[in-house]
Amino acid sequence: MTTAVLSKQDMLRDIVSYLRSALPELRGVLVATSDGLPIVQAMTEGTDANRVAAMAATAVGLGKRINDTLASGTLTEMSVSGQDGQVFLYVAGKGVLAVVAPANMNLGLLHMEARDVARSIANVL
Repeated sequence: MTTAVLSKQDMLRDIVSYLRSALPELRGVLVATSDGLPIVQAMTEGTDANRVAAMAATAVGLGKRINDTLASGTLTEMSVSGQDGQVFLYVAGKGVLAVVAPANMNLGLLHMEARDVARSIANVL
């Protein structure tokens, strides 16, 4: 009897699939390295995952610098909101979890699920 050993990429893909199925109204989910390279993504068609990964990593880097300057502790998450949607960025160990949500999203449920997923990603990375 053999057991399948999943690669890190497969484990991350499963984690992202879980989040997409738990919150089907999401517009996209992406896991990137802290230096802006996409690892796994489930974004809407036409979205440039490379660009989103680079921007997410840059934003988290800036957020960390802001927190350091203001002595606010370790950055855990941040958000960017617009009229038609929101992007939530979660620090996931050596990576970044980006979640794109519609404006009317239940934020309590989103944060509950995404924070757990960010911890799972951190454990894989």
